Amino acid sequence: MFRQPIAWMVAAEIVVVAALAGVAWHELAGAANAAAPLILPATASPEDTSAPDVPADALAPPVATSGPLLPGLNVDPAFWRDRLTGLNGAEAQFEALEWRIIHSAMDTVRRYVDTVVVPSVERAEKGGA
Repeated sequence: MFRQPIAWMVAAEIVVVAALAGVAWHELAGAANAAAPLILPATASPEDTSAPDVPADALAPPVATSGPLLPGLNVDPAFWRDRLTGLNGAEAQFEALEWRIIHSAMDTVRRYVDTVVVPSVERAEKGGA
């Protein structure tokens, strides 16, 4: 039984799936100990997740701090709003690129099936009947 390559492929696939299940179990067990929730509430809408407006007086540097700030840490909300807006724009561009790649691959597979596979199957059915 183990002389056939398919048996080794099945055994290797079982090992890979078991390893992935172990990693997933480890990650879920670690996430259960974290303070952040594992699943976000489904009631959030894009309006809920948008950045809030920052009043002009909040943009001023703080007068007194409870402790020393880390060197180079920018606590200006406008600075972070600009950075996160840029990050969200880059993420949207990346998602659009992913969709173009996926749809291009799907169209290629459809063309291959329509031009190569289906005619071959039809010829085989005509020849066998």
